[in-house]
Amino acid sequence: MDAVEVEVVEVGLRDGLQNLDVVMATADKCRWIAAEHAAGVREIEVGSFVPPKLLPQMADAAEVVAFARTLRGLSVAALAPNLRGARDAIRAGVHKIGIPVSVSRAHSLANVRKTPAQMIEEVGSICRMRAETAPSTKIEVGLATAFGCTIQGTVPEDDVVRLAQACVAAGVDSVALADTVGYANPSQVRRLFTRIRAEIGARLVAGHFHDTRGLGLANVMAALSVGIRSFDSSLAGLGGCPFAPGASGNIATEDLVFMLESSGFATGIDVAALIDARRLLEAALPGRPLYGALARAGLPKTFRQAA
Repeated sequence: MDAVEVEVVEVGLRDGLQNLDVVMATADKCRWIAAEHAAGVREIEVGSFVPPKLLPQMADAAEVVAFARTLRGLSVAALAPNLRGARDAIRAGVHKIGIPVSVSRAHSLANVRKTPAQMIEEVGSICRMRAETAPSTKIEVGLATAFGCTIQGTVPEDDVVRLAQACVAAGVDSVALADTVGYANPSQVRRLFTRIRAEIGARLVAGHFHDTRGLGLANVMAALSVGIRSFDSSLAGLGGCPFAPGASGNIATEDLVFMLESSGFATGIDVAALIDARRLLEAALPGRPLYGALARAGLPKTFRQAA
């Protein structure tokens, strides 16, 4: 029997770099993208289209997109928090736009200076613009702070359901649930993904988990158990939201791929090549901490990639 396929989406070039106090050189970003593409990663979120004065780490987004588009078979994604950013992303040639919609009102105001309701209006404007100018470009909303918020605290599940429904009504292609601050636990993940799937069906496609409290991979397994087959991760566990205090890094891409392949899922990604790719980050980000268990321990002699 063929192994079940699971998609791993690299988000380190956006979520991994936006919280650092240094700007990675464009050439280093391109080498990073090329190394992950060579390892078998087939979707990479390469940056975000935001004002450079707010996130200077993303000032070269259009240039990075242009390079990424030269790599055969790679889906090039970027984040855009508003209509202007989405227009810029489409002009740059992205294949997919990710729009962050925070369920937490407090986080939404801190992150994009809009309420969740105002962001739904923005999502509708972006979807209409996409339909008129670039109908083949995919739009995915990431429902941030879906499992809790360091500013607001509890985020009611009913609010997550309501916003997921509103995003679909606004015209998005897909929805992801994001544990922006690492509050989620496996029971909560199973429950919320099941609730949202019952309301919007196959439009719920992905999970975005942080490993802030050590539960990132456990939460992936919980989401897998209810049928989710796409997950975001960041090479070396880089990442965190600059507008969410205490939100440390994403799950490490190499650890995620190792877990999935060891569990019999097929990712199409060479784990050993991902470990090698970490060396690019070590050179490009000297002195910055990198994370992940696999890089410390190495691959076990018994490991075999899924068929």
